[in-house]
Amino acid sequence: MNTDVPGLSVQAMLDRRPEALGLVVELVGGRDGLHRRITSPYVQKTGLALAGFHQYLQPGRVLVFGQSEVRFLESLPARERAETMRTAFQHELPCVLITGGWQAPPEVVDEADLAGVPLLVTAIATPTAIAKLTALLEDSLVARVIVHAVLMDVLGLGLLMVGESGIGKSECALDLIVRGHRLVADDTVEVRRRAETVLIGSCPELTRHHMEVRGLGVINIRDLFGIAATRSSKRIEFVVQLDRWDPSKEYDRLGLDDAQYELLGLRVPLVRMPVAPGRNLAILVEVAARNQLLRARGHHAARKLAARLDDRLKAGAVPSDQDDEDLDDFDPGGGM
Repeated sequence: MNTDVPGLSVQAMLDRRPEALGLVVELVGGRDGLHRRITSPYVQKTGLALAGFHQYLQPGRVLVFGQSEVRFLESLPARERAETMRTAFQHELPCVLITGGWQAPPEVVDEADLAGVPLLVTAIATPTAIAKLTALLEDSLVARVIVHAVLMDVLGLGLLMVGESGIGKSECALDLIVRGHRLVADDTVEVRRRAETVLIGSCPELTRHHMEVRGLGVINIRDLFGIAATRSSKRIEFVVQLDRWDPSKEYDRLGLDDAQYELLGLRVPLVRMPVAPGRNLAILVEVAARNQLLRARGHHAARKLAARLDDRLKAGAVPSDQDDEDLDDFDPGGGM
C-alpha cells in the first residue's frame, strides 16, 4: 500500500488544464515561482491583508483578488501599493489569482516577479472562479492510496476484493463480469478520500479496462464484453477479503460480528471469505453484496434470527422431540 502526500505545485495545477473545467487562466507575473506548492484546496480572499492585517494570510492557500481588492490597490499611491504587495508576498503564498477580468496594476506584477509569486488572471467572475478552482484542487489534493485489489460494481455496490497475490481475485471478478456486473479496476486500485467520509476508487489510465488472468494473459474487458461491463470509478462501500482456507482457523458462521476494513482513516464494512476448492467464489461474493445491500437498509438476517431464537428461549425451551410439523412455520430468513 503506497500513500501520496497531498500537495501540488502551481505548474502542476496549470498542467492539469483548468480550462477544461471552464477556468481559463493566464500567467502574467512571478514565473520563477511556479514550483511553489499548494497544500490546501480552500482559497483565501482576505482584503484585510492588503490593509495591513497580514496575520490572516494562510500558507499553502491560493490568494484570490476580486473587484474590491483590485479597486483598493488602485486607490493607493504607487509606492504604497508596491509596499503593500511586497509585505503580502513575504508570506508563503503559492500564487495569486485575479478574477473578473481585472488587470493587475504594474506595481503588483513587478512585486510578483521580484518575490517569485506566480500571478494569474482570469476573466471568470469571482464566485465561479473560486468554485471551479476549489473543485480542481479538491480532486488534486485529496488523500490517496494505491491498493493491490480488484474493484467491482456489483448491483450498484462498490465492492473491493482484497487478498494475497494468486488467491483468485481476478478470476472471481471475471465470473462476476460474466454474470452482468461491472469492472472498475483490476490489480491496481487508486483510492481517493473525498468529503471526509467518501472513498472513491478508480483505475490508472494505463491499465483501464484491462485484466490479467493467469493462463489467459492480459484481456480487455470492454472489447470482450462491451462498454457496459466497465466503469471508470466507483465509491467503495464494501470490502471482501479472500483468505486461503485454514482448517485450524475458526470462521464466522452466523454473521453477527460487523468487521471493518480501515482505508485512509475510514472504516468500510468487511466480510472475510475463505477460499477452498469447490467453492463458487463469484456466487458467494455476489450473495455477500446482496446481503450488504439489505443490511444497509436495516434488514439484518442474522440478528433477526438471533432475536427470534432469544424470544423463543425466553418463552420456554423447545422440546428436543418436537415433531417436524411444528417447525413448518419456522423461517430462518427472519421473515424477509
